[in-house]
Amino acid sequence: MIVNLRSRRTFLKAGFLSSAVFLMDGCSLFGITTPIDTISVMHKDLFPEARHLGITTNSYMYIVFSHPRISEKDKTFLKNGVKWLNEEALKMYKRTYTKLSSPQRQKVLEYVTQIEWGDSFVYDVMNYMFEAMLGDPVYGGNNHEAGWKWLNFQGGQPRPKKAFL
Repeated sequence: MIVNLRSRRTFLKAGFLSSAVFLMDGCSLFGITTPIDTISVMHKDLFPEARHLGITTNSYMYIVFSHPRISEKDKTFLKNGVKWLNEEALKMYKRTYTKLSSPQRQKVLEYVTQIEWGDSFVYDVMNYMFEAMLGDPVYGGNNHEAGWKWLNFQGGQPRPKKAFL
């Protein structure tokens, strides 16, 4: 019975990761996205060099969204930020953020950073992006130590065997 309950808890926590953000245009559904999809595209927009270095941050963001040490308040702010960012993209271009061209996404980011919630949201996303890029590869973002190599940095010893976050 306890195993079943733990599985349900795990399932419910993981449900946030795949939960959709529903975007409305008046009374009709305009689009659907997930926090991971939007934040992944934001990472590429905020630090385009990461793609060339082979750095991906999706697996680290899964840890962020599922780990109990990250407060529900912080997770909710990230999810709301994704919703608000997409709502601004809809207002400006009638498309979700992930469906915009790179120059259009840059305009949306420039606009939202002029708003208090947007500035805080982009700041938080950038913090997580740099944690993923520069943390130990065990956390899933700094693939093949690419972030460390980019900075010509040697990681500390001993290195973690599993993610502690």
